[in-house]
Amino acid sequence: MAKRKADEIAEATGVEGRVYNFSAGPSIMPVEVLQECQMDMLNWKGCGMGVMEMSHRGKEFDGIAKQAEKDLRDVLSIPAGYKVIFVQGGATLQFSAVPLNMLGEKKKCAQLVSGQWSEKAHKEVKKYGTSALVAPIPAKFGTVPARATWTIDAEASYFHYCMNETVNGVEIHSTPNVGDVPMVADMSSNFVSRPIDVSKYACIYAGIQKNLGPAGMCVNIIRDDFATGKNELGICPTYCSWKTLAGQASMYNTPACWSMYVMGLYLQYTKKVGGVAHWAEMSEKKSGLIYSTIDGSDGFYTGPVAKDCRSRMNIPFQIKGGDEALEKKFLQDAQKVKLFQLAGHRSVGGIRASLYNGMPMEGVEKLADFMKSFMDENRS
Repeated sequence: MAKRKADEIAEATGVEGRVYNFSAGPSIMPVEVLQECQMDMLNWKGCGMGVMEMSHRGKEFDGIAKQAEKDLRDVLSIPAGYKVIFVQGGATLQFSAVPLNMLGEKKKCAQLVSGQWSEKAHKEVKKYGTSALVAPIPAKFGTVPARATWTIDAEASYFHYCMNETVNGVEIHSTPNVGDVPMVADMSSNFVSRPIDVSKYACIYAGIQKNLGPAGMCVNIIRDDFATGKNELGICPTYCSWKTLAGQASMYNTPACWSMYVMGLYLQYTKKVGGVAHWAEMSEKKSGLIYSTIDGSDGFYTGPVAKDCRSRMNIPFQIKGGDEALEKKFLQDAQKVKLFQLAGHRSVGGIRASLYNGMPMEGVEKLADFMKSFMDENRS
């Protein structure tokens, strides 16, 4: 009887028709989180309305927002002395907001460019001040200059880097030591996938659509001194002002209510399964399986990223050195076994498997098995 009921629920909710979605974002989410969203869609906790309908200033949503912030602080062990704000516009808006709030009178910053996203941030800063590279931009993204080679201006208002490059599959695995220069990190694509020491940063920002929810919102964790407006430029738009948003508890305007609500559910689920430590362990297992498949293919599969900075989240690879016809066949055949969204970013081509928190181990195992069978069938 219990199995029959479970089958009926699976059929009614569409679980049986789901595929393994390896998209780089918006990304796959845990079924349990999606099912809870589904149950609350029409009538959240019996209040008579869904989350997408309720006022962001009503007591119901006020409770949702406060609980989400509390759970985020718990999950990441955010210390006292930091503000948390939830902002629309994704991480891309913060490419502007960071310099607008942090450049101050010096109007200069230091930046490490290790991929396309940090390169975009570097270009954006130059609209408002000076952006000095701490190391030359690699001729081809896939390596990270050794810390010993960096040159950081001690007078810089802040140092900025991207911890994980979604497009290029480059991840910086250790926290850089930049002395007394305030450090800023874009953690969009590996946020909540491993423990971080928040106290080492002046600002952490991350779009949640990879590891923590749907698209539409960015989380900012800001050290109190930079949430006071002390370094805010006079031209800073009101909605980019961290002082304004922190002062209004992210409710200066109507926030991305649904995204915030789902993030809250994802955080509760994270606590349930064992917190960030659980996701870190799973990330190592999932990425390890795919990298061992690539490395054991005798050159059939190759990755463009140096082993010391391979991403656990986004794994780009080529087939036979970039055989486009064979890669197209790979993508088509993969869909026949429910493996979807494996095409590399349009700017680099090839294949890319994104292994975010929501990707179950079964999906990764199925991809590894498919890669091996495809290699056996097409090696000649």
